[in-house]
Amino acid sequence: MPLTNNVIIKLNEITTMVEDKSKLSESEIDEIKLIFKILVENNERYDLDEIEFWFENEGSWTTREPRIRITNLANYIQDKYQQTAHLRIISDDDCGCGN
Repeated sequence: MPLTNNVIIKLNEITTMVEDKSKLSESEIDEIKLIFKILVENNERYDLDEIEFWFENEGSWTTREPRIRITNLANYIQDKYQQTAHLRIISDDDCGCGN
């Protein structure tokens, strides 16, 4: 699945935001998680191999570890969202308990 324009825009935001492309700071990691969370909450889907390939070919990410870390964060957020999206909260009125 090719990356959508919205995902590519967010990947560019990550590239602009990260000052040292050889390592990610904790605050950058938190911001990257938030970016991917917003994407999945807006029903944007992305292929992890495509994200890794995009960062590899972007040009400014010469160190492999941060690229892998970003891909792992994208995977974590997407998996977490998909797992929790299947859960449904039942209100007290819908419990079927007769109360």
